[in-house]
Amino acid sequence: MKKNLTILSVTLIFVLFSFTIKAQDAYEQPKSYLTFLAGVSSPMGDFKLADYYNNKAGFAKVGPTFGFDGAIFVYKNWSIGYNFTYQDQSELTQNDANALSAGFNSDFNKNTTTVTTVDRYESLNFMAGPQYTFTRGKFFIDVRASAGVLKSIATPSYGVNFDYSTNPYTVITQFSSSSLPFAYGASAALRYSFSDAWDVSIKENFINTTGIKIEYNDDPGTIGRFQTRQPVALLQTTIGITLRFL
Repeated sequence: MKKNLTILSVTLIFVLFSFTIKAQDAYEQPKSYLTFLAGVSSPMGDFKLADYYNNKAGFAKVGPTFGFDGAIFVYKNWSIGYNFTYQDQSELTQNDANALSAGFNSDFNKNTTTVTTVDRYESLNFMAGPQYTFTRGKFFIDVRASAGVLKSIATPSYGVNFDYSTNPYTVITQFSSSSLPFAYGASAALRYSFSDAWDVSIKENFINTTGIKIEYNDDPGTIGRFQTRQPVALLQTTIGITLRFL
């Protein structure tokens, strides 16, 4: 019995050792890479809401995004990943302007109120952070946590013009913002290797910020819609072409 257990133990050790060697032979060390990507950027949470009475509502729309993504491997499957993209979340629609007009008209007790809008949500983001890559044959799965900044190029701005029934000089203007808030998020990507150096990929990237600073020419105070920070939350779905290198 003891002899049989010894033989069985040696056999199991040999099988496990052989499997480990085989797995190591099949294992492909991930390489640093650079991806050009493009896709859609979808607003989330308060950022996508079109609600006059929610001061955090952003009236943002689904729009295009494109840019670069990559990683520099530092130890086995661990790397420092980075992401740089442009995104456009569109402008306020006529329906948005009408909703703002109705809200201001009610709050300020006017007969008629006109809201005129210009500009659109445009921004750049640069984020970086630790990444771990899982490998399976020709497939790579990249999981990353990241932090950085979102640079607002512009935000929708509007002017509120009241009628002359009461307080005819009341005019409110919300300016376009170019602030630089802190951003953080996470992403996951699936890459397929179709040659020694090239991959195709699909990626989901979540971005959240501390909020874009908003300013006015005339502070409406406690009356009407008023916001000092516009929260931004985005989910970006992109496809890409990747160049892998040593």
